[in-house]
Order: sequence, then structure tokens, then C-alpha cells
Amino acid sequence: MSGFGPCDLFLADCPARLAVELIADKWTVVVLAGLSKGPVRHGELIKLIGGISRKMLTQTLRRLEVHGLVRRHAYSEVPPRVEYELTPLGATLIEPIHTLTEWARANGDAVLDALDAHPEPVAHSD
Repeated sequence: MSGFGPCDLFLADCPARLAVELIADKWTVVVLAGLSKGPVRHGELIKLIGGISRKMLTQTLRRLEVHGLVRRHAYSEVPPRVEYELTPLGATLIEPIHTLTEWARANGDAVLDALDAHPEPVAHSD
């Protein structure tokens, strides 16, 4: 238990804000979706996700593990084998991620059209 009570999501020390910031990270939703069907190895996630570096995937997985959304399991084998899977807490995000994905599919073209219609180039943050 963190000792925090109900709070305003806009306050910096609110646990809900921490959770939103974690989920809003560029790679979090993609990595969680990649783990949604069961345990996956690091290399398999790289192929599944595409566009993410090994270093960024490792950092994202570590952060998700520390926050209780992902579990890392290292097998005592030669060669070593490591798999990642969602924890029960991480699995609670799959339905909202699915909803967000469906929204993106339905509205992706409209977002691109609005971007194309904008008179000035927009800087993209990474």
C-alpha cells in the first residue's frame, strides 16, 4: 500500500497520474499488446513489435516489471532462456488497449487527414 489516498489526476504525486504516465509511454501499450497472448521471449517481441531497438525494449520491459505489469522468468538452461509475460495487473490493461486499438483503426485516416490539412509542419516528439 502506497499510503496515498484519492487524489486529483493532475497532481504530480498522485498514484493515478503515475499510472497514466506509465501507460502513455510510446512503447508501453505496444509491448503489453505483444505480451497479451502469453509468454514471449525478447527476440520474439522485437520481431512482433518492429521499430523498437533492443535497448528500448529492455528498458520498457524493466520499467513494466518494476511497476508490476510484467513478469520476467529466467530459465536455468544452456543456452539461457528468458520469457516475459503479463502479471494479473498487466492483464487488466488488455481490454482498454484493445478498445484504444479499435479507435485507432477506425480513426487513423482522419488523424492523418487532419495532419495533412495543417498548414505548418508539426514537430513529433519521440
